[in-house]
Amino acid sequence: MTEPDRGAADGAGVDDLDTDVQAVAPSGPAEAARRIDSLIDDGDLRSAAELVAALPPWTVVEVLERSSAKDRAVLFRLLSKDNAHAAFQSLDPPLQSELIRDLKADRVSQIFAELDPDDRAGLVDELPAEVATRLMRGLSKDEHALTSAVLGYPVGSVGRRMTPEFVSTHPDTTAGQTLERVRHRIDEVETIYALPVTDGQRRLVGVVGLRAVMKADPDTPIHELMNDAVSARARDSAEKAARRTADERLIVLPVVDQEGRLVGILTFDDALRILEDAESEDAARQGGAEPLRRPYLSTPMRSLVRSRVLWLLVLAVGATLTVQVLEVFESTLEQVVALSLFVPLIIGTGGNTGNQAATTVTRAIALGDVRPRDVVRVLWQEARTGFTLGLILGLTAFVVAGLVYGTDFGLVIGLTLLSLCTIAASVGGIMPLLAKTVRADPAVFSNPFISTFVDATGLVVYFFIARAVLGL
Repeated sequence: MTEPDRGAADGAGVDDLDTDVQAVAPSGPAEAARRIDSLIDDGDLRSAAELVAALPPWTVVEVLERSSAKDRAVLFRLLSKDNAHAAFQSLDPPLQSELIRDLKADRVSQIFAELDPDDRAGLVDELPAEVATRLMRGLSKDEHALTSAVLGYPVGSVGRRMTPEFVSTHPDTTAGQTLERVRHRIDEVETIYALPVTDGQRRLVGVVGLRAVMKADPDTPIHELMNDAVSARARDSAEKAARRTADERLIVLPVVDQEGRLVGILTFDDALRILEDAESEDAARQGGAEPLRRPYLSTPMRSLVRSRVLWLLVLAVGATLTVQVLEVFESTLEQVVALSLFVPLIIGTGGNTGNQAATTVTRAIALGDVRPRDVVRVLWQEARTGFTLGLILGLTAFVVAGLVYGTDFGLVIGLTLLSLCTIAASVGGIMPLLAKTVRADPAVFSNPFISTFVDATGLVVYFFIARAVLGL
């Protein structure tokens, strides 16, 4: 980009915009993205830069997410230095990786160096090895050491998501000395509102809030102000640590090594991002797809296909069980053709009941409400729930089907729904716990596989009850 273009991006203000640009800015990210893409396609970079300068920072991020890869790189070059840095940090790592590949080397190195160590670690995981190595070599000695420390922990651990840059204090340090330390490092760290307290060997002994330090007499020692610390081990699951941060309503969760020495902190905003990613992953897998890990509108079609096709193939193979069951009971269907009319009802009700139970228990596992050792209690809870639901649906079906096809036929449908809802809820409730026991993702064992299992089981139950009641 030429220097005049950069000047437009840096210096333009709302008062300088023409009427046309002002009219577009308040209309939302979708319209702003459309106008900016149009201006870039027309080569009018000055107007595009003016429009971007008038947008709030969060809208700029949404516009970047909605833009094509080509236009995103051009648009990013139109941002001022400060806005570019803020926007880049807010993007998902896959989009950051795309921008890295499209920007010039000197700009990339500058952006990479300005990231926090934990954000660098997330980006390194998305970059090709040779690009990541080149960028790491361009860091200063201190920044390289901090980033390497984060990268040394396993992927998925809280150590990989913590920030090693923080302000700590000592129990015998005074409030005044602590405030002076905070002022000295305020521009180097992510947060200052909760300060870990460590002893001479860097072992975590407590935590103190900045408010308490500021209110106290400057000569008050920190050990009179600090509280017990809630912490996590660096190799603990990031999701588990983030959940604890949310449950305890913490601003900062100190992270310690195996010896209890403080190695970093997990901030509440990073914890929220971890939980958001975990929720997105669970929701995707419960729906039979892999998580996109990036905004939908910026996801290439091939990535959408790749996230779904494997699951569809697995479920298609599983669905052959249903076909085989129908083939086994073909003679039964030939004798009472009306039985085939209710097959969709049986399959749908069983699948929905199992999915409801699986979703409820998977959520309870994520929140820490239930554990694998609670499997018997969960089974009993879901069996009773399924029986009650089956009783309600079965009685309704008995009345409706009985009026149309006769009492015997209504009894078949009613008993099938009663049995199937009990089975489906029981299976749906314990499958996520079994998955947790074998260290698998509970979401993977949930809705898609439960639906396939219950479909086949439901038809077997249906036809056996039909044979018994109708005397086939």
